[in-house]
Amino acid sequence: MQFTRYELDAACHLVSAHMPPTPLHHWPQLSARLGTELWVKHENHGPTGAFKLRGGITFIDWLRRAHSDCPGVITATRGNHGQSQARAATAAGLRAVIYVPRGNSVEKNAAMRSFGAELREFGSDFDMAREEAMRVAATEGLFPVPPFHRELLRGVATYGMEMFTARPDLDTVYVPIGCGSGLCGTIAARDALGLKTRIVGVVSEGAQCALLSVQNGHPTPTDTARTFADGMAVRVPVPEALEIYAKGAERIITVSDDAVAEAVRIYYSDTHNLAEGAGAAALAAALSERDQLAGQRVGVVLSGGNIDRGWMRAILAGETPEV
Repeated sequence: MQFTRYELDAACHLVSAHMPPTPLHHWPQLSARLGTELWVKHENHGPTGAFKLRGGITFIDWLRRAHSDCPGVITATRGNHGQSQARAATAAGLRAVIYVPRGNSVEKNAAMRSFGAELREFGSDFDMAREEAMRVAATEGLFPVPPFHRELLRGVATYGMEMFTARPDLDTVYVPIGCGSGLCGTIAARDALGLKTRIVGVVSEGAQCALLSVQNGHPTPTDTARTFADGMAVRVPVPEALEIYAKGAERIITVSDDAVAEAVRIYYSDTHNLAEGAGAAALAAALSERDQLAGQRVGVVLSGGNIDRGWMRAILAGETPEV
């Protein structure tokens, strides 16, 4: 699933009509911790506080053109994808039915509803909610939005285009992995621009399906996905995404929840930015590999800042949230 420079430039033009580019900042304190020059792509500064918004813009634009009689969409999420779809669908006059697992983030649920989502709870994790959403789509006449789709990816790739256009000299970039659109979008942008940047995927120690799938050479589900970094809490890998990151990523590494919690604290103390678990995972990974990065110019994607107040309170008290 490759994109031409023209296709991604067109996506950037479309996305920019709905949101401004997000900042790419060099933070001296973070660089000092890493021992090299560090740049942060602040997707937490977007209108929904996460990178997923971009994919919603391009997907709903495509849906209106390709399926003009479609009354709405149905999908599943832990929060950020759902906000993206609800915001874009509602703006287009469409319904947005969003499935979440029971016990999902209270504050992300509230945000989705505020963007117009019809929220439904099902199952104990994301993959159970996803399966149910896809099952009922036909019965309600709604278009099923999978976690990975060419038009979602084309939109998500626009943050990579912004990042690499501003800093084409980045040597290594760390990107968190849930279903894989963020990592694959970054790879797509790099390749379309003809750069040689090494891209490292990051998974949670408690949700390693992407790493295991690469190691085994085929999609490898896990029995559980236990991590407070809910954007990475995926049990079942997406085959289309795996095909891209298995070839396009330099490597995939794991981070512990303790390391992610510490990275959330570091973002707050050094930059006064809020990072959700998945949003801080890339920084946690870079810090874990600091000895390998001397002399490099490094990028990390702060993919989202939508962390619940209770978890943030616990993290700032030096704890790691339990799930």
